[in-house]
Amino acid sequence: MKILLLGANGQLGWELQRSLTPLGELIALGREGTGAYPADLAQPEQLPALVEHLAPDVIVNAAAHTAVDKAESEPELARAINATAPGVLARAAAARGAWLLHYSTDYVFDGSGQQPRSEDAATGPLGVYGQTKLEGEDAIRASGCRHLILRTSWVYAARGGNFAKTMLRLAQERERLTVINDQIGAPTGADLLADLSAHALRGALADPAKAGTYHAVAAGETSWHGYARFVIDTARELRPDLPLKVHTIDPVPTSAFPTPARRPPNSRLSTKKLQDAFGLHQPHWQTGVRRLLQEIL
Repeated sequence: MKILLLGANGQLGWELQRSLTPLGELIALGREGTGAYPADLAQPEQLPALVEHLAPDVIVNAAAHTAVDKAESEPELARAINATAPGVLARAAAARGAWLLHYSTDYVFDGSGQQPRSEDAATGPLGVYGQTKLEGEDAIRASGCRHLILRTSWVYAARGGNFAKTMLRLAQERERLTVINDQIGAPTGADLLADLSAHALRGALADPAKAGTYHAVAAGETSWHGYARFVIDTARELRPDLPLKVHTIDPVPTSAFPTPARRPPNSRLSTKKLQDAFGLHQPHWQTGVRRLLQEIL
């Protein structure tokens, strides 16, 4: 089996290079692509030639325009990468009978209420990022290709920047931090998401009836404020010698930090469908964040 991974240099793509390797021959590409065949999702018209040239059995799209605020000022680029390109890949997959594994987001919902969203809950994006990701989902479903769409949220990785690293840096510079406490979700490690992806893909290949849309996040929930407190408290436990100045972490509402794009207050996603279909168990979000801190401290 040949697997084509797009977005290989991103946080998730980097972890997918590890998790997908046991499933078959992996071709992992950044936007430069291979030879005369670019893999830049900002230029969707180039993608069919790449797929035809490489002839994969599975396409894994880990590339996306994820700059939520920037998407508000460059909607055409966000739409090309998040909506048009996935549709092109899906149609190319359908034409050769290949599978497509694609990633989406909690931002396809409006973030209202207090309960975890199921996969069939009504969508209602609050901004360009969520809208274009939803359009990408719809294009994949309309293509008729065999697919898995995994919606996730609050993704972090040891590689590159992340919320925990930012909090640790600020905690060494300031005595007081203010962190949003009215957005609720589950911090989800890219390593966990990559492992869930590989298991789900293997299960779907064995039983094509399991194709469809699933939510894939860590277990439990917290606010950004709770996340920050856990990071600082765990850092103090793991590295008592760390020069942390912070002594107060104050909770503040989202309105304290105005941004171009609105954030969904409720990012809770139910993973029951994923667990039931593939027999998977999601560890608590704290497990992954603690592991991250053990790695970076």
